[in-house]
Amino acid sequence: MTWQLIKDALRGKEQDFTSLSLKTAIFVLAIPMILEMMMESAFAVVDIFFVAKLGEHAIATVGLTESVVVLVYAMGFGISMAATALISRRFGEKEYKEAGAAAFQLLIVGGAISIVLGILGWTFAPDILGLMGAEAQVIETGVSYTRIIFAGNTAIMLLFLLNGAFRGAGQAHHAMRSLWIANGLNMILDPILIFGIGNLEGFGLEGAAIATTFGRGVGVVYQLYHLFNGKHKLKILRENIVISWAIIKKIMEIAAGGMGQFLIDSVSWIALTRMNAEFGSASLAGFTIAFRILIFTLLPAWGLSGAASTLVGQNLGAKQPDRAEKAVWITTRYTVIFMASVTGIYILFNQELAGFFTDIPEVQSVAAQGLWVVALGYVFFAVGMVLTQAFNGAGDTKTPAWINIGVLWFIEIPLAYVLAFTFGLAHLGIFISIAFSHSFHSLVSLYFFRKGKWKLMEV
Repeated sequence: MTWQLIKDALRGKEQDFTSLSLKTAIFVLAIPMILEMMMESAFAVVDIFFVAKLGEHAIATVGLTESVVVLVYAMGFGISMAATALISRRFGEKEYKEAGAAAFQLLIVGGAISIVLGILGWTFAPDILGLMGAEAQVIETGVSYTRIIFAGNTAIMLLFLLNGAFRGAGQAHHAMRSLWIANGLNMILDPILIFGIGNLEGFGLEGAAIATTFGRGVGVVYQLYHLFNGKHKLKILRENIVISWAIIKKIMEIAAGGMGQFLIDSVSWIALTRMNAEFGSASLAGFTIAFRILIFTLLPAWGLSGAASTLVGQNLGAKQPDRAEKAVWITTRYTVIFMASVTGIYILFNQELAGFFTDIPEVQSVAAQGLWVVALGYVFFAVGMVLTQAFNGAGDTKTPAWINIGVLWFIEIPLAYVLAFTFGLAHLGIFISIAFSHSFHSLVSLYFFRKGKWKLMEV
């Protein structure tokens, strides 16, 4: 029975998640979502593994660029939340043609935003690195990398938002496969384009950016093929290829809160990265490595919690709010168990994990410290991730956004500054602030979730 469910999940067998057993529904949705996020997290680890061979300045460039490209991720995630909320609600109502119309409008919105961001990022790449506190050598060696990443941000944007659409439709296997294609290609191309092979000379740090952009671009081609081939319930028909300002307005209303969540989170992340830059490239490199490793477990947990988003949206669409809430609590239990199980690994083996990526003692020390300190809040992180996904699946993206403002801007950033500079704890103070603030974030989310206003959202 279990093996058959796994095969069904990976094949993408169409299911009615408004009537399927909740435990089975979570299992069928979570398997491809976890595998999808595992590949994304593996990409993050493999990418920094190869880049680390180029030295601390290269690592610092990736860290600084990513802290700003997170703004692109924020918008992509925000629109993907709108995608999941709108399409899961239409699927719950069995309005499949309207779901296809929404998918086309999502392409229009995401494509337009990414073009503007690409032009701005390419033009102001040196200024972006300088503003983030990069040393002169980092700017000199890293500006091409930053430009390529920004120029290719359309692939990042569309990959995120279309995967949100597939998840909302309960077709998480397409989201999984597109990420495996994109990041699998990146992992193969990374060492070839960075270091070269045979008579082909490598491009150094720029090679990492080219590999990432090409891999994700191919992933987007895969997504578009399955949206337009007409073989699935979520499909863009010829009659859907019309601009609908009413749907675009609804997308932007929901996406505004979603973008807000991640933009607020991104500003906080940028502030923390900027603080870390004050302690030199070695500290910044250790910070970057620590979070690339932590992502290896955070992203699969985010994938597991994504099941709650789809189930909330579809069951609210089917007028079953109690079933939607029950799905959230079951998903929370599973996510907490997963996060608790990996906490011990980071506490016990932080030095060994950091040493796998760098042999520079100072960088290794910072990374190891970050692993065990941040992992202390992992169980709380699990609760917060599921509840945030539940709000977003219901279309209530504004509540998590306001929580982010209160906790991340008014607690995390000031606390990090005080601990790092006033108390002289440097990067340790920043790590402590992250662990504490995200744990507190979960408790605040729990309070608002229990109030139940998310059940009344109209999408």
